[in-house]
Amino acid sequence: MNWSKFFHQFSLESSGYVFMWLILFFLVIVFAIIVERWVYLWVRSNVNAPRFWAEIQKLVGKGDYQKAIAMCKSAGKKALPQVMLKCLTVADTAEAAGGAVVFRDIQDAVDEASLEIMPKLKVRTNWLSQLGNIGTLTGLMGTIFGLIQSFEASGAAGGGATALAAGISIAMFTTLWGLCVAIPALLSYTLIDNKTQAIIDDVDEYSVKLINLLTGVH
Repeated sequence: MNWSKFFHQFSLESSGYVFMWLILFFLVIVFAIIVERWVYLWVRSNVNAPRFWAEIQKLVGKGDYQKAIAMCKSAGKKALPQVMLKCLTVADTAEAAGGAVVFRDIQDAVDEASLEIMPKLKVRTNWLSQLGNIGTLTGLMGTIFGLIQSFEASGAAGGGATALAAGISIAMFTTLWGLCVAIPALLSYTLIDNKTQAIIDDVDEYSVKLINLLTGVH
């Protein structure tokens, strides 16, 4: 590939530079979202759910809610510990007051925590698929623009091979550049969406187990 010709498409000398810069703008946004979502989902929100649940189960089985609460707090902003923290706080308050742990109160705590956490897990992810499609369509617009230039050059009196080649070059490079946005955007969307769903599934599964454990339902 002739990289000099590729970078030439970004210069004002190329009539298709608007499409190239617009697609580059979409590419920057795509990678910014990918990095932000990766940090949030794989670093800040992810936890080894079976292992974490095993530790919480032991502590709750012993009636040591304070240590279980401290363990959830030590996990920071991770999704599953935050939901369990709400449940355990309600249970600990009920026990301290000398009352029984009420199923409805625990379920309300799970619902409240989920309403706070779930939107944060899903935010901006859909933008990846949209930007992938927009990048492709913008590249297609550049392709059509380049082909129009080519046909006009070939049909115009005195239109030479240079003008024809320039139009085809614009068409091909904008198509390529649009795909450079679409492929990583759509692939990352799939990976991020799957990870998000895996975290949500863990929250659903282990929050139900905790509710049953706290309320004595087996």
